[in-house]
Amino acid sequence: MKKTMKKTAWILACVGGLGLGEAQAANWLALQGLEPTGQAPRAKVWGFIQPEVQYTDGTELAAGPYAGKPAQFNMIRPDATSRATFQVRRARVGVRGQGFPLDNKTNYFFLVEFGNNGITVPGGGKSSAKLTDASVTFSHIPRARVRVGQFKTPGAEEGLQAIHVFDYINFTFATDQLLLERFFKPSDGSGTAVGGFYDEYSKPMGSVGAFRDIGIQVFDIVRHGQWEHSYALMVGNGNGIARSDIDGQKELYAYWSSAQVYGGKGPRREDWKLFAWYQTGKRTLYSGQYDRTRSGVGTTFRKGKYRATAEYITAEGVIFSGTKGGGRPLDGAPLRVAPEGKANGWYIHGGYMILKNLELDARYDVLHRNTNNDNEERKFSKLTLGAQYFFNKKTRAVINYEIRSAEAPNLAATATPNKILDGMDNVLSLQVLAVF
Repeated sequence: MKKTMKKTAWILACVGGLGLGEAQAANWLALQGLEPTGQAPRAKVWGFIQPEVQYTDGTELAAGPYAGKPAQFNMIRPDATSRATFQVRRARVGVRGQGFPLDNKTNYFFLVEFGNNGITVPGGGKSSAKLTDASVTFSHIPRARVRVGQFKTPGAEEGLQAIHVFDYINFTFATDQLLLERFFKPSDGSGTAVGGFYDEYSKPMGSVGAFRDIGIQVFDIVRHGQWEHSYALMVGNGNGIARSDIDGQKELYAYWSSAQVYGGKGPRREDWKLFAWYQTGKRTLYSGQYDRTRSGVGTTFRKGKYRATAEYITAEGVIFSGTKGGGRPLDGAPLRVAPEGKANGWYIHGGYMILKNLELDARYDVLHRNTNNDNEERKFSKLTLGAQYFFNKKTRAVINYEIRSAEAPNLAATATPNKILDGMDNVLSLQVLAVF
């Protein structure tokens, strides 16, 4: 699979707002944090599985300290031991419900992950099941519902939405590198300064953040005619899942969305949504304490046979920056972190239902990483072509072909970083999803 350098621009004109009914619609705050008043069972067992296969050419590194060895970016995660593999990406089982008839204003959400991913196999380590969600929501205060525990943080669309209705197999570059946070021990002794800009670490501190945190959130959903408005304010540990606060520094989150609702209900409700979000906190690394701020704005559209999404994301401070020389940690390549980095990224997505059970999708995404350092700036871009075949409402097959490229834009084409990045392969993926 030789990569095509020709890029296709997908221009989607989408601007609008978000929404939902009291508990059932494409409003992720409501779908994940609420139950239908007086209708939900005390305990509903649910979950989903995602077996898949992913393939790359497995091009080896052409330059740098790990030349001749496999490139980390061409190996299939989380193990990074093969360029082509079958695996069960996700396998989640949960229980959710409501105390009705004792109390229909209190509900809970519980979910455990058993699949092979960055939650259960952090840094390619030993696999173990992990608790991803465990929260209780109280709806006793008008216009201020309260959710406490471990749950998805209010933020970017790719992270906040339910993964089992995600239209693609892999995340965009911006979501993966700026928002899917890796955590590092603040004083494990393995960090070393590189040019006063990076810290290097041998391995992450447990699971990726999985777009989740432990804390308390105040939120609500207000319906006004065909329009629906939502807000969320949250305070969390800022230390991912299944971990307590390690430095006393709390994370702050804010989210707003407005939508014009066309009809339907559930995660595939038809609407036109506009949203904005912001989060900020600090991270304690080996060499000190640093700010970490993320923000974004975007829009989604779903009506009839058409789907579209666009989002712009910015980042300042503590940016995960891959591995040294593109090597694998298995080969001794350390992970890299930019404590004071800056970055921005965006993506646009369009989908069309050509048949009753067949949808075609296309997404183009770009990431500019470490834009405040000419030598370390990297640009990533990817065009993903996909198709989804729906066997029924709860079972589908997804195929994706990702045309990927990366470069160090401020360096010569013959510079070592560009020789390394020129070997980035395309990715072919096939995944089956079954919800129960």
